[in-house]
Amino acid sequence: MKTNLIRAVACLLVSLILTLPLAAQQQSTKTAGDKLIAIDVLLQPDQTMVAKANEINAKLRSNYPEGYSLDATHVPHVTMLQRFIRAKDFDAVTAAITKVLAAEHPGDLQLQATALLYQIWNGAALTAIVVQRTPELLLLQQKVAAAVAPFAVSGGTESAFIDTPPGADIVPYVETFVPKATGPNYFPHVTAGVATEEFVKKLKAEPFEAVTFHPAGVAIYQLGNFGTASKKLKEWDLK
Repeated sequence: MKTNLIRAVACLLVSLILTLPLAAQQQSTKTAGDKLIAIDVLLQPDQTMVAKANEINAKLRSNYPEGYSLDATHVPHVTMLQRFIRAKDFDAVTAAITKVLAAEHPGDLQLQATALLYQIWNGAALTAIVVQRTPELLLLQQKVAAAVAPFAVSGGTESAFIDTPPGADIVPYVETFVPKATGPNYFPHVTAGVATEEFVKKLKAEPFEAVTFHPAGVAIYQLGNFGTASKKLKEWDLK
C-alpha cells in the first residue's frame, strides 16, 4: 500500500513538472496579449508637406539641437486618432479601419497648411503646422474614432509608448484624446519639432506661405514622447 502511495505521489509530481512550462507559456501569452499600446491612426502627407515640415524642423533644431529630427521614428503626419488598445485587439482594429478607408477614400482629400502654432510640452515649445479642418477631414476622423471605439481601453501608462519617460504629458493626452481632441475639438496639424519658446515666437511671427497637399497614405504607429509617430505597426498606401 505504501508503495502504491509513493508511486501515486511520484506520478503527480511528474505531471506537475511537465505542465509547468505550458502553464508559464499560457500566462506569458495572456500577459502579452493584454499589454496596452498607445496608437496613433494618422494620415501620411505627400512630399510637398513633408518638405515643408523638414524645412521648419531644420530651423527648430538650429535653435534647439537637443530636439529631434523628422525621420523614421519621428514621422511627419496628421493625427486622426490616439487611443490605448490591447495588443491582442490590433488585428481587429486594423480590419475596422480598413472598412472606413474603403468607404471614405482619404486619398481624395485636399488639405492646406496655413500657419504655425506651439504649446509648451515637457519644458519645450512643441511646434505644429496647422492644417485647415475641412468637413471631409472631420467626417473621416469621426468614422475612424467610431471604428476604434469598441477596442479602446483606459489605464495606459508610459509602458504603452516608445521611449516615454515617467510623468510625460503624452500619457493623459492619449487617455483623454476622445473627446478632448475629436469632433468640434479636432485640431489637425503636422508636428514639426521643438525649440525654445522665444525662438518659436519669432518664427511664428514670420509670414507663412500656405501649402496645399494630399494624403499619400494612412498608417497606425505606436506613439513615442511628445506624441511622435515612433514605430510603424500598419500602413495603407493611398497612391
